[in-house]
Amino acid sequence: MSLELADVAIPDSQLAREITEFVRDTESPLLFNHSSRVYYFGALAGLKRELKFDRELLYAGAMFHDVGLTHAHSSAHERFEVDGANAARDFLRARGISQQDIDLVWTSIALHTTPGIPQHMHPVIALVTAGVEMDVLGLTYHEYSHAERDAVVHAHPRTPHFKEDIIQTFYDGIKHKPETTFGNVKADVLADKDPHFHAGNFCSVIRCSAWAA
Repeated sequence: MSLELADVAIPDSQLAREITEFVRDTESPLLFNHSSRVYYFGALAGLKRELKFDRELLYAGAMFHDVGLTHAHSSAHERFEVDGANAARDFLRARGISQQDIDLVWTSIALHTTPGIPQHMHPVIALVTAGVEMDVLGLTYHEYSHAERDAVVHAHPRTPHFKEDIIQTFYDGIKHKPETTFGNVKADVLADKDPHFHAGNFCSVIRCSAWAA
């Protein structure tokens, strides 16, 4: 563990070890390393913002947030975010975690692709999204030091072509249920009424992010 990550180390607990084992066995190395980086970036954001948060719950949310993209946990009709949230719920419930804590983790996963809302909610919910937005979109790239970014990526490397790899992984995980990708209602209304409106594009933001790969 490098010095830069010492303050946000993965919790040394039985629950965290079981989460690590489950997700490592379930996800591809790309998703496992991405989810691990989400935890670190989210936890670092929590320290920077002076938030109080349960690191086990943050770790659960971060590590399960993309489990719904995997074949084993992908339903026929639910959004992949809900599939991942449900997988985390079942995992935590089987280990006697309280319903209140399960609800926090469930919500953090279900909302992690819904910008503009999580940051106003409980720190666990806000920080899972913060970690995702940093690692995938690079939205807060310059809020982290070179040492912090390098330490996280050294611990859990990005693939040489991560931007394209993660886009492809998303596609592979949702292409069988396109109806679950129904978009932002406000963007649809603006597109219908304003000929000059251009909706933001998730893939374009990834490709233009400050991350090198």
